[in-house]
Amino acid sequence: MKRVAAYARVSTDNEEQLSSFDAQMDYYTRHIKSNPAWTFIEVYTDEGISATSTKKREGFKRMISDALNGKIDLIITKSVSRFARNTVDTLTTVRKLKEKGVEVYFEKENIYTLDSKGELLITIMSSLAQEESRSISENVTWGQRKRFADGKVSLPYKRFLGYEKGEGGLPKIVEKEAVIVRLIYKLFLEGKTPSWVAKYLTTNKIPTPGGKEIWRQSTVLSILQNEKYKGDAILQKSFTVDFLTKKKKTNEGEVPQYYVENSHPAIISHEVYDLTQSEIKKRKKVKGYKTSGDCFSGKIVCGNCGSFYGRKVWHSTSKYRRVIWQCNSKFKNDKKCDTPHIYEDTLKEAFLQAFNSILKNKAKILKGYEEIIQALTDTTKLDKESAKLQNELEVVSELLKKCVEENAYTVLDQAEYEERYNSLSERYKAIENKITEINDKCIERNAKQERIEEFIKILEKNSTVLTEFDDELWNAVIEIVKVNSEIDIIFVFKDGFELQWNI
Repeated sequence: MKRVAAYARVSTDNEEQLSSFDAQMDYYTRHIKSNPAWTFIEVYTDEGISATSTKKREGFKRMISDALNGKIDLIITKSVSRFARNTVDTLTTVRKLKEKGVEVYFEKENIYTLDSKGELLITIMSSLAQEESRSISENVTWGQRKRFADGKVSLPYKRFLGYEKGEGGLPKIVEKEAVIVRLIYKLFLEGKTPSWVAKYLTTNKIPTPGGKEIWRQSTVLSILQNEKYKGDAILQKSFTVDFLTKKKKTNEGEVPQYYVENSHPAIISHEVYDLTQSEIKKRKKVKGYKTSGDCFSGKIVCGNCGSFYGRKVWHSTSKYRRVIWQCNSKFKNDKKCDTPHIYEDTLKEAFLQAFNSILKNKAKILKGYEEIIQALTDTTKLDKESAKLQNELEVVSELLKKCVEENAYTVLDQAEYEERYNSLSERYKAIENKITEINDKCIERNAKQERIEEFIKILEKNSTVLTEFDDELWNAVIEIVKVNSEIDIIFVFKDGFELQWNI
C-alpha cells in the first residue's frame, strides 16, 4: 500500500481563492481515498502565502519533514507553480525526496519525479514558473513606482494610526485615532520623552497602531517623525531588492524618491510638526534628558555641568517631608557640582513672581514682538540659497550619470575614472549636507516663530495677577530653568526670552 499525501496552496486570502482552496482539499481527499492501492495520509495546506520562497510555508515544511522521516511515499500537487516558483527550491526539495524514495506527481504537467525524464521537465517548468513570478513582481513594482511618480499616496492602514482608506483610495482621517496622535505630539512638546508617552498610553489601555496593548518607545518616535501626519508624504522610502527573497532596503538614492506636499488631510499642523522635529534634535544634544509625570522633570538644568535636576523626597514618612530637586550628576563627575538643591515650593513661588512681573510689562513686551518675529524667523534668504543648491545638485547628478555611462561604453583609465567619480560624489554629498543644514535652520526658525506666537497668545490671555501655581501654564511657557546658585536662577521662556531671578 502506497502512503499518499497532497499539497494545496492559494497565494491570496480573498473569498474566491479560498473557495478554490476548499475545492482542492475536498478533491485530493476523495481522489486518494478512492484508490484501493493507496493509504490516505493528509492534505497539507498553506493559505494566503506567496510561493516565491518555501521558507514561510509551514504546511509545506511539515509535509517535507514527514516525507523525509519515512511517513509518505507519494505527494500529489496541482502544478509546479503551486509547489514553488523558485527553481532552486523546487529542485533541491525534489532531490532530497528522491534520495529517500519519495515521489512527487505534478498533475497539470503530468510529471512523476522518479520518472527518467522527470528532473529535466521539472527544471524547465520551474524556470518558466520563476520567470512568471519575476514578471508579476516587476509589473507590481512598476505600478507602485508609477503611482509614486504621480504623487498617489497609499498607507499600510491596518498598522497606521489616524487614517483609513477613503474615496479614490486617498487617506481619510479617523477622528477617534487622530485624537491619540494629537495627544502624543502634545505630551512630547510639554516635555515628556517618547518612553514616558509609551508608558502613559499603555497604562491608559490605548491600543497601538497594530492593535496591541503595549506601546514601544520606537512606535511613539516613528509617529512623531512621520511627515504623513502633517498631510505631506515622502514616497518610496524603501524598495524591494530581490523578488525571490522579498528583501527590502532603505532607499539611499538607488531609486527615485518623491516628496508630495498636501497629498492628504493633515492631523497635525505644519507648525506643530516642525516644532516637534526641532525639539527632537535639541534633546539629542542635551545631557541626560529624562522625564517623569512631574511638570518640573526635564525642565531644571544645572548651571554648573549642564545636567538636568532630578526629584528627591526628604523625610518622606514624617511631618518634615519636603520635595527637593538636585543635579542628577552632582556626585558623578570628578569634581562635585557646587549648585545647590532647590525646594519645589520655592521654585513655584519664584515662577509666580517672575511671570507676574512679565504681565505688568505686557504691553511693552507685546509691542516689540512684531519686529522680533520678522527678524528671527525670516527664511527668504535660506529658501533662495536652498533653491540654488538644489539646481547645483541636479547638475552634479547628471555629471555623475555621464561619468558612469562613459566608463561603461568607453575604455578609460580606471585610476583616472575613480578619481573623477569620487570627486563628483564628494561634491554631491557636500551639497546634500548643505541643503540639510539649511532645511534644519528653516525648521528651527519656523519652530521659533511658533513658540513666540504661542507665548504671545498666553500673554494676551492672562491679564490678572497669578495667585496659584498652574502646571499647564508652566509647561506652556517655560523651556528650562537654569540654577546658578542658592539665590540666582534664570527662567528661559519658550520664545527664547531669558529672565534672571533672585530667590
